[in-house]
Amino acid sequence: MTQTIWIARHANRLDFVHPEWFLTAKRRYDPPLSDDGMVQAQQLAERLQSETIDHIFASPFLRTVQTANAIAEKLDLPIKLETGLSEWLNPAWMTEEPERLSTPALAEMFPRIDTSYTSHITATYPETLAQSRQRSGETSRSLATEYCPQNILLIAHGASVKGAAMGLVGDIADNGEKVRLCSLFKVVRQNPGWLLEIRGDTSHLTHVEEIVRFN
Repeated sequence: MTQTIWIARHANRLDFVHPEWFLTAKRRYDPPLSDDGMVQAQQLAERLQSETIDHIFASPFLRTVQTANAIAEKLDLPIKLETGLSEWLNPAWMTEEPERLSTPALAEMFPRIDTSYTSHITATYPETLAQSRQRSGETSRSLATEYCPQNILLIAHGASVKGAAMGLVGDIADNGEKVRLCSLFKVVRQNPGWLLEIRGDTSHLTHVEEIVRFN
């Protein structure tokens, strides 16, 4: 059986470019993409346009949904919101559980969201890095082998991108480096296991700007 799992991090976020946004934001842990992030999302969409992708799953945070939407528009696919791909809910970064837009509110903004889909894995605040990687790895395994054994794309965050890849191929997906914005991982099924073909590719981007402390 041939199956490909693409995993990508979201594009640049507004508070990376304008840190002061955080001080007055209503949902300060759920920033949108920056202007250059929107460009990056389009570049990622163009990179994936020629690939065979059957389903798109995205973390329900706004920046991941915006990134997924750019790709969904290019590929003419719906978006399934999966909380198992969420941001690492790190109490050192977040003093409280992050407030997000509801699925109905997101669906009004992004009609490609499939509101009939129910997440398979939950994300619970607070969590350690190990717990974050465990649940994102469980998510990728569940989606790839049980729910949707087809070619899929997962749009997530730095920690959950790496966790999702590690859930399929193990520690080889972790080279000790930070996952870059809009970077791509490609994992291919090779019975009885998985092969990591691409790790952290950003060659499709013309501009990458980010601050290290956030995911």
